[in-house]
Amino acid sequence: MPQSFLAPMKKIIACQPLLISLFLSASCFSQNPFITSIYTADPSAHVWADGRLYVYPSHDIDPALGCDLMDRYHVYSTDDMVNWRDEGEILNASQVQWGRKEGGFMWAPDCACKNGTYYFYFPHPSETKWNNSWKIGVATSKKPASDFTSVGYIKGIDSSSMIDPCVFMDTDGQAYFYFGGGSKCAGGKLKDNMVEIDGPMQKMEGLVDFHEATWVFKRNGIYYLTYADNHGRENQLRYATSNNPLGPWKYQGVFLGSTDCDTNHGSVVEYKGKWYMFYHNQHISNTGHGNLRSICVDYVNFNDDGTIKLIEQTKTGPAAIKSSKPDTKKATRYEAEKAELGGGAAVNGNYVTNLKDAASYITFSNINGGKKAGRATIIIAHANADYGRIKLLVNGADYSYLNAIATGDATAFTGKTVFTVKLIAGNNTIRLEGGGKDAVNVDYITITPLD
Repeated sequence: MPQSFLAPMKKIIACQPLLISLFLSASCFSQNPFITSIYTADPSAHVWADGRLYVYPSHDIDPALGCDLMDRYHVYSTDDMVNWRDEGEILNASQVQWGRKEGGFMWAPDCACKNGTYYFYFPHPSETKWNNSWKIGVATSKKPASDFTSVGYIKGIDSSSMIDPCVFMDTDGQAYFYFGGGSKCAGGKLKDNMVEIDGPMQKMEGLVDFHEATWVFKRNGIYYLTYADNHGRENQLRYATSNNPLGPWKYQGVFLGSTDCDTNHGSVVEYKGKWYMFYHNQHISNTGHGNLRSICVDYVNFNDDGTIKLIEQTKTGPAAIKSSKPDTKKATRYEAEKAELGGGAAVNGNYVTNLKDAASYITFSNINGGKKAGRATIIIAHANADYGRIKLLVNGADYSYLNAIATGDATAFTGKTVFTVKLIAGNNTIRLEGGGKDAVNVDYITITPLD
């Protein structure tokens, strides 16, 4: 049965480091990568009318098979640049009616908003032979981070290099669509319906060593087009400027160096008076191959003439800014030692130890989903000396592996793995299984409703 958040004294002592770090984060710095529970890449950042900043990344499914298995787009949001909310999954390949029957290949997306409708753009092939069947799909919703429905794809574009969509909304309300892959970058106007191209697509002239990852933004009347280059085995981000959203462009140079990952992809956005650069690296997985990546954020600074200073990549990320509306949702806590255990997982005092091998498990039954179905955030409080991995199943649905970042000591319960799922009304079952890495000790989980 669930307990209140007021636990016995031994539990409070065990959890103090976690609670303190959460409290301090509101007045200090975040961390890079800032999303650590799953692998994410290619972040597209936007600020919407509710005052929150939203990030729409791709999702590197673990274990990876190159970029073939990328799927299950999640969205993240913040209003202070430090505390991030996992809004949950908004689309997966099985929901794309025209898509590749084998699924996967849900690569770098973008999102736009017009007249109260949110348009989510995603590249996905339609055929088993994926390389020449790319399309830019569109899903829509009246909400920025839930209830998206696939409505088709943008027609009439070259399918051989149609990846990395970017939709830029100019200050006059005109939307522009860009895509770029295979060293080809093109752009054009969108019609008011946001799903059709208005006129011919144009080659973006003036770019030097373009590879992929187009992003367009505007500052002080200057249009900026950023993109990944072909720099050896580790792409850099370059940029060009123009007085027109479709160019021609004036090349300006590199503004983000390699991130110790063979791919590079990012977005630039202004939020509450400061400019931010979102990008990815592979510091958690440490593979060096860009298949299990993690998103980061740092400041963007400009020279007086509008050119961009070289981005400083940090481990701390930006400082916190004032939150406009702190979360007030109440969490329900479920103790691990009271759950069903097996496969080597065992109670050790007031926590469960040895969630490691695939046979080991902790099953939480009777998780209260409330009176109606909806999104809920799961937080797993854990301790493990080295990198650990947890497989998550909810009501039998396999959500693959979550990261359990090392806490430095197997009894230091400062670890917090966060993931949002959809629960059914009434009772739910959440099962944690070992992921084959370092043994993970679990203290408790919490469930916080989002809807």
